[in-house]
Amino acid sequence: MAVPKFDPKELEAPQAPAFGGMGMMGGMVSFNYPVTKREAVLAMYNREPYWQMTGSDTSMFSPMVNPDNIARGFIFDANMFKGLSAKDYGGPDMFGIEWEYIEKVGGSMVRPGKPYIEDANEIEDKIVFPDPTKWDWEGSAKANRGVFLRPENANCMWVLNGWYERLISFMDFEGAIMALIDEEQKDAVKKFFDRLSDMYITMLDCAIKAFPEIDLFCIHDDWGSQKETFFAPAVAEEMIVPYMRRVTDFLHSKGKFCDLHSCGNNYKQVPNMIKAGWDSWNPQPMNDTWKEYDEFGDKIIIGVMPEMFEPDKLTEKEIRQKAREFVDRFMKPGKPCLVNFSASSILTRPYMEELYEYSRKKACGMV
Repeated sequence: MAVPKFDPKELEAPQAPAFGGMGMMGGMVSFNYPVTKREAVLAMYNREPYWQMTGSDTSMFSPMVNPDNIARGFIFDANMFKGLSAKDYGGPDMFGIEWEYIEKVGGSMVRPGKPYIEDANEIEDKIVFPDPTKWDWEGSAKANRGVFLRPENANCMWVLNGWYERLISFMDFEGAIMALIDEEQKDAVKKFFDRLSDMYITMLDCAIKAFPEIDLFCIHDDWGSQKETFFAPAVAEEMIVPYMRRVTDFLHSKGKFCDLHSCGNNYKQVPNMIKAGWDSWNPQPMNDTWKEYDEFGDKIIIGVMPEMFEPDKLTEKEIRQKAREFVDRFMKPGKPCLVNFSASSILTRPYMEELYEYSRKKACGMV
């Protein structure tokens, strides 16, 4: 499909953004787009964007039908309109592991110090796998269709607790990271991750059938700290990548795209993200996202951090120039990027207008 020519009317009467963008930018402005957001996001993932995309161009969906989302206090579906509060969150996840919701920080954690298992070889005897086919997918679909799931939106379903994160929930951080490198535990971890991928494929297949409006899945697996990746790239390549790849291959076979949410300084792990089949990654600001874009942006879509500034110290003309500079630097043919989710402080109305208009004109050959 040819990119439609830019019409100045696109800047008039901006639409309200879809709730809960993939990059947590749900409060940003939106515009009178010439195509639906779904069409635009799919075009970007196919590396032919209509404009410079941000996280607000997707719509987050994290349904209560998945017990993990209740345990983690991370519900973004129609149940939010029922007045959920802290008392509704926490409790057992899909494996029966208890999480404690901390209201002050708006999230949950497994209480540390008493891991459910201390050796990965215990997993087979002590861990009971859930059966996602028994969850009420039909009821969730009925409640959310036309509310959180609209066919014109780029709907992104979030899945918490990936492979390494799931192991942490059983063993605490120290036990999980040792299990990845301990020769006496590695085979048990691999066996668990393989079966975990089986279960995730079953779960995602249920989601795809229940929610055909979903085009993108964002799956969490944190791999790093402020300064460094948790484990060597060789460890991730051996212990995690093959099992992730099974899931991303399945999603791709269903025509879906795959976004990895992985916190930490993970520059060294980007080649593994590519090997694992991820289509995009929105890094935290401690990453050199410009370097990651330059080196890997032709193979994985990177959430690039723009040059930061204080909007109240610049003129509107200067702000608009900053937006143009970003587009010229990062909107390359066949090499699109996302505006990083941590850039919200500079995404003022003038910046967003210029980012949109200039990138629209560039995409359709008007500049």
